Amino acid sequence: MAKVNNPIDTPQQREHELLALELFNSPELQEVYTNVAAYWLDLAKPSSDMRACFDAAFKEVMFSAVVWALNQDPLYPKVITISRLSHDLDGQHIPGSRWGIDNPDSVYRVIPVQGSEQYVISGRVQKKRLVENYFTLWDKDMRTVGLVNGKDLILDEEGRFEITVDNRPAGERVNHVQTDDSAFEFYIRDVIFDWAGDRVNELQVERLGPAPAQAQRGRDELIELAGQYMRKYATNSHRWNNQALQKEANDFSFLIDREDDGAQVGQIYIMGHFQLPDSKHAIVLEVDMGGADYFIAPITNIWGTTNNITERNGCMNSAQSLSNADGSYTFVLSMTDPGVHNWLDPTDMREGILTLRWAEFAGGKASDSLGVRSSLVNLAEYQATLSENKKISADQRQRISNERAASYAWRLAGET
Repeated sequence: MAKVNNPIDTPQQREHELLALELFNSPELQEVYTNVAAYWLDLAKPSSDMRACFDAAFKEVMFSAVVWALNQDPLYPKVITISRLSHDLDGQHIPGSRWGIDNPDSVYRVIPVQGSEQYVISGRVQKKRLVENYFTLWDKDMRTVGLVNGKDLILDEEGRFEITVDNRPAGERVNHVQTDDSAFEFYIRDVIFDWAGDRVNELQVERLGPAPAQAQRGRDELIELAGQYMRKYATNSHRWNNQALQKEANDFSFLIDREDDGAQVGQIYIMGHFQLPDSKHAIVLEVDMGGADYFIAPITNIWGTTNNITERNGCMNSAQSLSNADGSYTFVLSMTDPGVHNWLDPTDMREGILTLRWAEFAGGKASDSLGVRSSLVNLAEYQATLSENKKISADQRQRISNERAASYAWRLAGET
């Protein structure tokens, strides 16, 4: 079998996930887990559909909190991938770690930093460059204080690069990020547009200067910090999701275009809360690209995790979708297969959150046409209006699903 390049599956990542699993299962964090679950359920007061998916989603959000919390020491920084699907590692099952209305195309990696320290982030880009890749420097409140667009990196002949990070001006240095006292963390997004053909960039980090005078955090300190993150993740997820839940159902007009609270600079988001009366109805979405090279429509539950994104169409990006003649896209969101290629599958749930994302605009700015028109329709009546070339068979759907799952599998395995 041919080797598959997976820069996610590093020895450092494996060691980190196994430590996260050990602490996650500790009596101390399991007590936090139980308390946060009761708190969030009381806060959200979920419908029956949302309650049915809580246990699985909550476990992912809480494990993600532990994974992230264990890489918060700027004196001992690591490159750690967050927001992964569940997978097996050294005979142990590693839970999924999706949270925060994740984008299934994105491989998210984090590096803790401190403004008074010096670092070098090094790596290599793949021969096929990514449609979107950003190194975002955040403060502790997820506000952008520095940014490198991966497309602007200066590379050597082998595609390697170094990004210098410190509180001095760049001078003659290329690929430099200047920090200040607010610098807290790099949040790195590699967008996998073509699931089968794209690969994430290789990344390492080195802190420069003398060895730290302070030792690495011990077990008790790590457990305390992880518990804080678990509580914070529930509160933040509820706050983010409420941005959509407080709007009228099936109204997709709430636009986010900002550089704080975790939003990506230059990316436009439209959030909405959908509700299907039953399996006989569907929501038809007419999407105008507004000049964007990239678009994705992921479905999340109210706990902020995507649903089944591999064997089922819990999300679709524009590379996976069929466009209309004018370059727009029509998606059908329904509980049963509508028999069209661009089916958004809510995984047996009548409600959820849809966060549409556009990025990488020609000229750097979206056109005024960008947006989405939605309509709630009777599914049978809508299907009757479709021409034959718009329909797909059950066999075609199964083939697409098989290809979809296979194209994602490399992210969960090492070199095979």
